[in-house]
Amino acid sequence: MLRYAAASCALTLLCGAVPAFAQTPAPGPGPSTPIANLRAHVKHVFVIYQENRSFDSYFGTYPGAENLASQDAQTHGFRQYDPLGNQWITPFAISAADTADANHARPALITKMDDGRMDLYVATEEFGLLARGYSRDDAQRVGLLTMAHEDCNTVPFLWKYAHSFALFDHFFQAMTGPSTPGNLELVAAQTGQTQWAKDATEQVAPNGNGAGVPVVNDSEPANGPYPGGVKPDDTQYDQKYATVLLTLSGAQAKNAKNDSDMIREDVAALERGGHASVPWGWYQEGYADAKKSGSGYVMHHNAVQYFGYLRNNPYYWRGVHDLRDLLPAISAGSLGDRSVIFVKGGSSNPFGWKPGDKSPYVQLHFAGDDDHPGYADSQLSESLVATVVNAIARSKYWNDSAILLTWDDSEGFYDHVSPPNFERCPDGHPCGDGPRVPAILISPYAKSTAIVPDVSDQTSLPRFLATLFDLPPLATLPDEAPYMPEGPRDTDPALSDLTGAFDPARLDGSKAPIPASDAQIPDDVVTSFPVKMSCSSLGITPVRLPGGDTPPAGFSPLLLEH
Repeated sequence: MLRYAAASCALTLLCGAVPAFAQTPAPGPGPSTPIANLRAHVKHVFVIYQENRSFDSYFGTYPGAENLASQDAQTHGFRQYDPLGNQWITPFAISAADTADANHARPALITKMDDGRMDLYVATEEFGLLARGYSRDDAQRVGLLTMAHEDCNTVPFLWKYAHSFALFDHFFQAMTGPSTPGNLELVAAQTGQTQWAKDATEQVAPNGNGAGVPVVNDSEPANGPYPGGVKPDDTQYDQKYATVLLTLSGAQAKNAKNDSDMIREDVAALERGGHASVPWGWYQEGYADAKKSGSGYVMHHNAVQYFGYLRNNPYYWRGVHDLRDLLPAISAGSLGDRSVIFVKGGSSNPFGWKPGDKSPYVQLHFAGDDDHPGYADSQLSESLVATVVNAIARSKYWNDSAILLTWDDSEGFYDHVSPPNFERCPDGHPCGDGPRVPAILISPYAKSTAIVPDVSDQTSLPRFLATLFDLPPLATLPDEAPYMPEGPRDTDPALSDLTGAFDPARLDGSKAPIPASDAQIPDDVVTSFPVKMSCSSLGITPVRLPGGDTPPAGFSPLLLEH
């Protein structure tokens, strides 16, 4: 009890040794037949990047996965104390598609993980909300919410994809922190460790507040557009290190003419390499109306906007589009012979969808489709995913596509698996990894009904793109390599390149690809709220948890004080 009380006063330190970091690039694939087959079949990569869900919050009762019924869960936070309710809490199921927003700032996540014990989620949330002036009832409600989980009766589309394709059950958020770091990791395999090593004056404050590198918070980007056309006061430093968006440009990297001083050698090396460029697009909700308030555009979710050399060179910035432009581009087949497409929702939705819960408060405040608790409805959010997946499955792109569906951070919701530790941040804790997030590979060449245990995080995507398109890993570029291990982790052998989710037999032609019909959900189901699909209709039975699965006394998914 003293340890729980201490959580109200001080953050629990995450200590422990950080494993040695790979300082040399991983060997290339060489003549490997599986990699050659992958390159022969997969030409288009779609990344549907949602917001703020832990693995256990969505797949904690998924059969066969490292789930809440496992022995590891029993020894890592399965039973947590609720100080405000004077009761012990175990994970419980909820059917609400709309919930409050839990604390997922870096200090809170570090405390909740409790040096890998994963057992201070409830107490940390409750004490934190009390300190911020919330009532005891609301503090308890959100504290209990951290232990809630959904299943195929609430997010059945996600469970259908997991069941038909390949579900990663050891995919972690790469930086312990909120949304912005995860979005940066997805394209850069770091959040500025290289920049910090080059210029110590730009170090983020040890408490994680304000601008600074490595990026550990949600300070807004240094570059516009800004809603209302007004630059916020808390903008981040310009990010100046290499990204996979740079390496995808190949010899065309020479177009990074502005704000490129810290990647000058990278650009020269890519230009000398002579690789043909691979077109990419970042499609984000609300971008067309980004300067208007209420457009649904969340600027700190747009990774491209943080990098001056991407924002301030037209060659790169032309890759940023409004989400509404994506479906016509897929239908028209105008994405090129090869492509990498990032898909981001927002705080509203462009389809006119309304939550299934008809309460006026929910109808007004939960029109979001990027899955972020506090403003996004989980069923509207999975319908955005299904709309995009359906479009790809019905297009010419299905036969040579790979779709990675994943989330940027864990929201501060409980997950029981202790993450691996990488690097040291200025606060003395490991920069990452944070808790697990869901990740699913959808592709004609994926393993089907498969659980993929390979340890992965957001940096695995740049590593996968390097493998697929024969790009130089970010960690090997001349402006990054001298500062390793302070920099991108896309050569670290402790992390996968996602290729373990592909079926070698499907890639070599000895087994038929998964048909597009397996990825499709009928349109009338996709656009019905509440959802018309369930565990029963899917034929999936969630695992039973020890001690039952009933919400505890005092729980409600939303705050009393709206």
